[in-house]
Amino acid sequence: MPQCRLHELPFMDLYVCLEGGGAPHYRKLVGNKATDLDDDVPDDYREDIERLASYLRDKFEGDEMGFTYDGIRLRAAKVLTAGGLVWAALRRVADEPLPIDQLGFMPQLVPHLQKLGQRDGLIFICGATGQGKTTTSSSLLKDYLERYGGVGFTIEDPVEYNLEGRRGKNGFCYQVEVRNEDEWAEMLKRALRWHPNYILVGEIRTPDAANQLLRAATSGHLVITTMHAGSIEEGLEGLLQLAEQAIGDRAALLLAAGLTAVIHQSLTSKGLNASFYITETNNPSAGIRSVIREKRIGQCRTFCDQQMALLRQSGKIFRD
Repeated sequence: MPQCRLHELPFMDLYVCLEGGGAPHYRKLVGNKATDLDDDVPDDYREDIERLASYLRDKFEGDEMGFTYDGIRLRAAKVLTAGGLVWAALRRVADEPLPIDQLGFMPQLVPHLQKLGQRDGLIFICGATGQGKTTTSSSLLKDYLERYGGVGFTIEDPVEYNLEGRRGKNGFCYQVEVRNEDEWAEMLKRALRWHPNYILVGEIRTPDAANQLLRAATSGHLVITTMHAGSIEEGLEGLLQLAEQAIGDRAALLLAAGLTAVIHQSLTSKGLNASFYITETNNPSAGIRSVIREKRIGQCRTFCDQQMALLRQSGKIFRD
């Protein structure tokens, strides 16, 4: 009986046992949409799945990695279960992120997000795991490089979307992976030597990295980064607390000065749900900057709600 290849299997998530006797199973795609249906991988695919498992045993250096297999871009995470089995969970990802206007943001917001590519500072995207933060950050970077040109530099663990090389007519992107926690801050320092217009940092995890990120955002670069958080307030608090461990009270001043936009997003059955705030240029006395400097982060919600209401009413984010 002819064996089937992995690219023929309609999956969103694939689970492969690397050590032990677990049978591979997968979460199905119906059309182009993921479902909650989980099923065993048919026997016709087992030979190719074993080749994939062998590849993973050789290539895994940490607990996560991104790679391409049989023409499919995959993100893999490895775990040792309580039963003594080593499993790899693999998620299919697109080779390139969707355009900004196809991510599900309210249409009135999209032009404002696109214009951020002409600014410097920090675009901070937060949300829970699996809510599309990486897709949004990569889509923004891709749009800016293709729309405005310049040099982009990404620091990720692992690299998920393929953005490396020429982007549009006048843009170029470099992508690097980091493996250890202490590499994030050092790689941010090294990134600045490439004189990038845009820096994408996959996730902020350490105080030193938070410090370097805020310094980059206040020195002429547009920095895009993500953090796990349940709300805009939690995200800003988390970033501030990390940076304070490295530079103390100066962290609040840098965050207030450098913030360009903050987005919290979640995926629901009805699509993308996002709250946001975009700061004014050349307005250091703006209310949201003041509450950040004074560490009254909980009051940011008022500014976010006001801006969203104005955008819905008029398509604008600031009053004339």
